[in-house]
Amino acid sequence: MLHQPLLCTSRSFHASLFSAAANTPKPTSLAGNLSTRHIWLKFTNQATGSTSNNSCRGIVSETRDGVKLRTTNTNAYGRAQEEVIKDEAVKGMENKPSWEISPGQTFPLGVSQVDNGVNFAIFSQHATAVTLCLVFPERGPIGTLDGGIIELALDPHLNKTGDVWHICIEDLPRSNVLYGYRIDGPQDWGKGHRFDRSIVLVDPYAKLIEGRRHFGDISMKLSKFLGTYDFDSLPFDWGENYKLPNIAEKDLVIYEMNVRAFTNDESSGLDNNIRGSYLGVIEKIPHLLELGINAVELLPIFEFDELELQRRPNPRDHMINTWGYSTINFFAPMSRYASAGGGPANASQEFKQMVKALHSAGIEVILDVVYNHTNEADDPHPYTTSFRGIDNKVYYMLDDKGQLMNFSGCGNTLNCNHPVVMELILDSLRHWVTEYHVDGFRFDLASVLCRGTDGSPLNAPPLIRAIAKDAVLSRCKIIAEPWDCGGLYLVGSFPNWDRWAEWNGIYRDDIRKFIKGDSGMKGSFATRVSGSSDLYRVNKRRPYHSINFVIAHDGFSLRDLVSYNFKHNEANGEGGNDGCNDNFSWNCGLEGETDDASIRALRSRQMKNFHLALMISQGTPMMLMGDEYGHTRHGNNNSYGHDSAINFFLWDQLDARKGDHFRFFSNVIKYRHAHKLFSHENFLSENEITWHEDNWDNYDSKFLAFTLHDRNGEDIYLAFNAHDYFLEVSLPTPPTKRRWFRVVDTNLKSPDDFVLDGVPKVGKTYSIAPYSSILLEAKF
Repeated sequence: MLHQPLLCTSRSFHASLFSAAANTPKPTSLAGNLSTRHIWLKFTNQATGSTSNNSCRGIVSETRDGVKLRTTNTNAYGRAQEEVIKDEAVKGMENKPSWEISPGQTFPLGVSQVDNGVNFAIFSQHATAVTLCLVFPERGPIGTLDGGIIELALDPHLNKTGDVWHICIEDLPRSNVLYGYRIDGPQDWGKGHRFDRSIVLVDPYAKLIEGRRHFGDISMKLSKFLGTYDFDSLPFDWGENYKLPNIAEKDLVIYEMNVRAFTNDESSGLDNNIRGSYLGVIEKIPHLLELGINAVELLPIFEFDELELQRRPNPRDHMINTWGYSTINFFAPMSRYASAGGGPANASQEFKQMVKALHSAGIEVILDVVYNHTNEADDPHPYTTSFRGIDNKVYYMLDDKGQLMNFSGCGNTLNCNHPVVMELILDSLRHWVTEYHVDGFRFDLASVLCRGTDGSPLNAPPLIRAIAKDAVLSRCKIIAEPWDCGGLYLVGSFPNWDRWAEWNGIYRDDIRKFIKGDSGMKGSFATRVSGSSDLYRVNKRRPYHSINFVIAHDGFSLRDLVSYNFKHNEANGEGGNDGCNDNFSWNCGLEGETDDASIRALRSRQMKNFHLALMISQGTPMMLMGDEYGHTRHGNNNSYGHDSAINFFLWDQLDARKGDHFRFFSNVIKYRHAHKLFSHENFLSENEITWHEDNWDNYDSKFLAFTLHDRNGEDIYLAFNAHDYFLEVSLPTPPTKRRWFRVVDTNLKSPDDFVLDGVPKVGKTYSIAPYSSILLEAKF
C-alpha cells in the first residue's frame, strides 16, 4: 500500500417465546444505566423432557405483537448505544415466533445452512460470554438498527466447544436477516484484551456485510455494519461454455484499477445507477480490450468503510477513503459497488457477473488484498467493529505491554501467523477462488505476513508457505508487495517456494532514474529490462516473478512523474507531510502544468519512453489505470482520500487523446503480445541478447542499446537515449536477407511514433533524439 524506496451435540432443544409474567426476572443492565426486560427462551431437552430457563435467553427488540422494543443508534465513534423504548402492552402473543434451537456445530465458522436450520459459529479463545444478535430490518434507512435486536445469550456449557461458540436456529428466514455478536471477556488492557459487550460486532466469517447502501453517503456516515446471509438465491449461473482464461504468468499484462473510480465520472456516459459499480466495469470491457491488457488488478474490493476518516475530528476528516485499504471483513464483496444501492446480496451477484464478463473477454481478475491490518485503528483512537472486540489478543500483534504493534502504518497489525488467523486468511482466499472464480491475489504490505506473532521476521513463514502449497490456490497468481512499514524490505528475497511473484520496487526506481537522465544508471537499467536476474535467478524462480512497474496507485501518475519534482499533497490536510518524498521524478523544466510546447513535447516523449521500457522488459508488466491517456492528480502522490476527478478515470480526456497518446500505449502493449521475445520463460542466455556496449563503467553514459534475437531471425533492436543531445548511433548488421524497419521512435509525432508494419530504408546509422527511444525490427 505504501510507497517504499525505495459438534455437533446429540441433544436438541425446543425454544418457545412467551410473555413476561409476574415472576419474570428483573431487567438486567446492558449498557451503562440502560436496561431492558428479558423474555426467556425456554429449552426442553427432548431426550429427558426436562426444561431449563437459563441455557439461553432472547431479548426481543421488535415484533408486531407490541413487545417492548430496544433500538440501537451509533455515536461519532461508531459504538452501538442502546435506547429503551417505552413499554407497550403485550398482546397478540399467539403470533409469537417459535424456534427450534439446538447447540449447533463448530464447523464451518460463520453462518451456514444445516439440515435442521441455520448454524452460527464464531471463534473467541478469551471470551467469557457471547451473545448472538439478530435484526429483522423493516427497510427504512439502510445502515441503522432501527429494526431492533433479538439477543440470544449462548450458554458456555451447551454452546461452546473448545474455543468456538455455536448455536443452530431452525425456522429463521433464509435471507434478509442481519446478525452480529456481543462478546464479553477480561477487561485487562495491559494483557491485550479489548472486550466491550456494548458493541455489536461483525462476524469475521460473514460472507455478506450490510451497512450504508450508497458510497460516500454522508447522511449515513455513522451507520453500523453487520453480517447477513442469502440462502434464497439460486446458485450463480456461470454458463455452459464458461471457462477460466488460465493465462500463463509470462504472458500477463496487468492493469491496476479501482472499480469505483473507473466509471464513476459523468464522462463515462453510463447510467447513474451503474456508474462506479461492478456492472460499470462490464460496460467498459471494450476499452480494456482495445488497450490490450489481459489482467485487471482491482484495488481492494473487500467490504470497507469509506467514511472512516470522518468518525472524529482530525486533519483528514474531509476525505473519503476511495482506495479501500481498510478492511472490515475478508469474505464480503464491497456492498456499495453494487448498482443502484442494491446492497450486499446484489453486490455478490454483480461481482460474479463482472468476473464472468471479464473472463469471457479473456481478461483475468487479480484482487489486491489487505491482510496486514484492518479498519479497527490504533489504541489511542480505537474503532471496534469486529476482530478487536472478538479476541484482540489473538487477531493482532501486541507488544509485551499488551499494546497494538504497528508494522502496517495504519495503527494495528494482523497476527497473520497465529494458527487461527492463518486459517482465516486461507479460508478467505479459498472463498474468493471457489465462490467468485478470481484468478489471483496481490498481497498488500506482504512482509507483514512474514512476521511471527511477536513481530519478528521469519525465514519460513507458515502462512506464506501454506498459500504457496494450497491445492485450491494452486492455479492462482500470488503476488507480494515485499515490504512493510516496519522496514522489512524483501524485494528479491521474499520467501517464495518458487511460486510467489513480487512487486519489483527496485525495477520501478531504476527505470525512473535512468529515463529521467540520472548518471550511473546504465548497468542497472540493463539488468532491469533483461529480467532482474540479480534478484530472481535463484532456485526455480523465473523472470515473470518480477512484477515490473513504473507507476502504481501509490505515488505519482505517469503524467505527474514527468511534470512534478515535488509532491503536492496539501489537499490531504496533513500539511504536505504525507506521501513519499523519494519519487525519482523530473518535471522536464517547469513544475506543474504549462502551455510551453517544448516542455509538453518532452513530457510526451518521456511518458512514451517509460511505457516502451516497461513493455519490452522481461518479466510481468503492470500499468496504472488512466496512464493510457495521461491522467494527472496535479502532483498529489497520496490521493487515497479523494473521491473525485483526482482519482476518477476521465473518459472525455481519453477521447481527446485517442489518436496519439492512447494509440501509442495500446499499440506497444499489443506489440508485446505479438512478440514472445519480450516474455521469455527463462532468463536470457548470451545467444538471446546482444548488448551494444563496451563502456559499461562510464558513469556519465546515459545511452543503452541491445538486440533481442529470435531463432527465426526476426530480431528486435532497442535503444534508449537519456542524454539531452542527439546521438548518431551505428546499427548492428541485421540477420541474413533481412533489413531493419523502424517500428517506434518516441521523438516522432503520432502516427509516426509507432508504425506496426515498420518503416523501411533505415540506414547503417540512426540519429536518436534527446530523451527518446527507438525500436527496430528485422524483416524481409
